[in-house]
Amino acid sequence: MSAALRIGAVGFGLIAVCYGFARFAFGLFLPQIREDLALSSSLAGVISGGAFAAYCVAIIGSARLSERLGARTVAVMAAAVAALGMLGIALCASPAWLAVFVILAGTSTGLASPPMADAVAHAVAPARRDLTNTVINAGTSAGVCLSGPFALALGDDWRLVFTLFAGVAMGLGVAAFVCLPAGRTRERRGHRVQRPALGANLIRLIGASFLMGASSTALWSFGGEIAHIRLGWSTGQIGLLWIAIGSAGVLGAAAGWLTARFGINTVHRVFLAALALGIALAGLGFTTPRLTLVGGALFGAAYVMLTGVYLVWGTTALPERPGTGLMIGFLTVAVGQTAGAPVFGLLLSHSSLATAVLVFATLGPAAGLFWFKADDGTGTVDRPDTGRRPVGPSTYRQTATLSHERA
Repeated sequence: MSAALRIGAVGFGLIAVCYGFARFAFGLFLPQIREDLALSSSLAGVISGGAFAAYCVAIIGSARLSERLGARTVAVMAAAVAALGMLGIALCASPAWLAVFVILAGTSTGLASPPMADAVAHAVAPARRDLTNTVINAGTSAGVCLSGPFALALGDDWRLVFTLFAGVAMGLGVAAFVCLPAGRTRERRGHRVQRPALGANLIRLIGASFLMGASSTALWSFGGEIAHIRLGWSTGQIGLLWIAIGSAGVLGAAAGWLTARFGINTVHRVFLAALALGIALAGLGFTTPRLTLVGGALFGAAYVMLTGVYLVWGTTALPERPGTGLMIGFLTVAVGQTAGAPVFGLLLSHSSLATAVLVFATLGPAAGLFWFKADDGTGTVDRPDTGRRPVGPSTYRQTATLSHERA
């Protein structure tokens, strides 16, 4: 088996488990968890925000650990942390312990991304890196989609589901140990870089990605709760919403092509509108089962597309530091999610679901007030493709090796 196929398969599975199961499945099973553990909406929001915060911390530490310890060691750590966190969720008997283990499980997402980027850079031939990273990048949507059938098959037995998820994570840890390279990324050894200047484009990127991240928590953290309140759906039926979100998310793989064809700003604003519409269709009082699923699909496609836009935005603003540009955007998305989840929970507890949904749907279009400047000292132009891409081919190839580090 070739290195590209071996690493791509393991990376796909690891990202699916850490993101789709350990991070985003909490929102799917939240209604039943709240009922069983007497969890308030406010506390649920705080717990969900804590998981996003853990991602922010872990991804920074993971990048350094991967350089020092090697991709295999850190990837196995990610799988082990995901397994321990999800097993703890399955066994917890109080909201306090639930918080501890949800946050621990969320840490695995930050640990998983950098070692997979390093593994590809270390062991895969340059000609196959783009394809390998595309496969790995699809793991998030696949994990979200696959969690839906578990909910459909096992109904409200969320403890059993998280136990099974933990078992899958353990299996991925073994696969990572067997299949991933042990050595450190050769190009990074002893390499020291200066801190990049925070230019106007990066400042606007931070504003846009923060608001989008905050807006996205309406469905990532409370999508199950919304469907339960609006439609009376059980956990099994909510699984259909997760299938819709995850299945449509694969369309986000076209982000690079669309920004090259139509420009960053156009794609950004169109899919911010789609994100807002998806949240509204799923969360407002007029929704129906069909509209909820349509809204979930719009949300899934828009979210993954927008993270791709921020990837291109960040790497274009820092063409000589594409990894840093990517990290700025994705970390800020997670910071927005950290702040957004508790606020949504508070609005749900002290105001109304309609108010919470409207406020968070509005945050999406508000992110469109931040724009990518056509030429901000980077030598790039944000315009439809006329023989020249907004992101140069060499920069885009460098970006691809880190493209799965999504928020």
